[in-house]
Amino acid sequence: MHSLQNDKVNILVVDDSPDNLRLLSAMLTTQGYEVRKALTGKMALKACKSLQPNLILLDINMPEMNGYEVCQQLKADKTTSEVPVIFISALDDVLDKVKAFDVGGADYITKPFHAAEVISRIENQINLRSLQVKLYQKNALLQKTLEELKAAQVQQIQNEKMFSLGHLVAGIAHEVNNPVSFIYGNLEYVSEYVRDLINLVEAYQQEYPHPNQNIQKIEQKIDLDFLMKDLESLMGAMYRGVDRIRSIVLALQNFSRHDETSHKQVNIHHGLDSAIVMLHHRLGKTNYRNTAIKIVKQYRDLPLIYCYPRELNQVFMHLLSNAIDSLDQQAKNHQAENKTLQDLTLTPTIWISTCGIESDRPSKSGGLCVKPSAYEVARISITDNGTGIPDKVREYIFDPFFTTKAVGKGSGLGLSICYQIIVQKHCGRILCNSTPEQGAEFTIEIPIKQLQSN
Repeated sequence: MHSLQNDKVNILVVDDSPDNLRLLSAMLTTQGYEVRKALTGKMALKACKSLQPNLILLDINMPEMNGYEVCQQLKADKTTSEVPVIFISALDDVLDKVKAFDVGGADYITKPFHAAEVISRIENQINLRSLQVKLYQKNALLQKTLEELKAAQVQQIQNEKMFSLGHLVAGIAHEVNNPVSFIYGNLEYVSEYVRDLINLVEAYQQEYPHPNQNIQKIEQKIDLDFLMKDLESLMGAMYRGVDRIRSIVLALQNFSRHDETSHKQVNIHHGLDSAIVMLHHRLGKTNYRNTAIKIVKQYRDLPLIYCYPRELNQVFMHLLSNAIDSLDQQAKNHQAENKTLQDLTLTPTIWISTCGIESDRPSKSGGLCVKPSAYEVARISITDNGTGIPDKVREYIFDPFFTTKAVGKGSGLGLSICYQIIVQKHCGRILCNSTPEQGAEFTIEIPIKQLQSN
């Protein structure tokens, strides 16, 4: 809808009679209206395309194209469908008036007309149109406010969830970290003690190569030679297991960052690694995917970045989770099509790359990076070779509540929240490039130093 100009209303008068045109034009001009004239229906349609009027006075009986046909074409065109049309005709039959309203007319004036009646009806339509425009504008403002409120509520709910999850994860990490640290710290001493005992047993064997029968029975029962050899491998396995637990605890702590509500300098590679550890259980083989997902990390040297670590980790987690979902869906599709492993030429893979770019460099994924001292923007790309995203879907993926997943599988909030975190909170941007059945690439670009001065 177009706003009406209160001081100069544009009226188009359409009549095949020059005398009527002159009369109506003079009458309306004295009232302060801007008047344009058209002798035929085709001229009227052309005049509406060149400059849309605020109101149209339209005669019914005209050669070539009558008023009904003109009105129908005006209402069929989105640009002129809301313009009020007042029919003027010598026809006074009820059926003629009904037809005028049926084709979209707003009012009807019969000839011979009176100036006061014409002016009054025009003013009524102009005022009504003005009220409609104001109502439309208010509705649009209310709709925008409602959408912003919904988005704010969604963000608040998600923040509360992440805050609660952060506390839970941090608590678990703390509780697990204490006994794990105790075990890890004492494993070194246990290893030394075991080595000393083995050395002692070996020394006894050298000094007493022929033990008595009782000792021989014990050696055979416990299989002493195997026991001494296997102890070292057991200690190594215990070291690796505890070290794995420590890395998971560290990942939990890096991911939660429950005590970091403001921005700070961080190494974003730690956040990416933490997200990978958190999703490690989803990378292995499944009943419909008989090969594990391969993670390829292509990290470039980056300076510490000023950001909100917890929120940024949330973005990494969601994008990686979506990539895994895409690869899982691809495997399910292949299984449904009865394709074998030989039919699949690609290993399910997720590529994670980072680099620094200049702020004025065109944003194209895979572009060359400049030396670290010149970095102004950090770029993080997460790419998969899964199902991809169709073009008609890709333009809506950052809209709140939009999802292509089955009911109960997705809320349609994840990418919307990612967009808010990157664009609104970090003054960056998030882009998506995808080809159906060939995968998708999400690229994040955030300033390295901008938040430092905020």
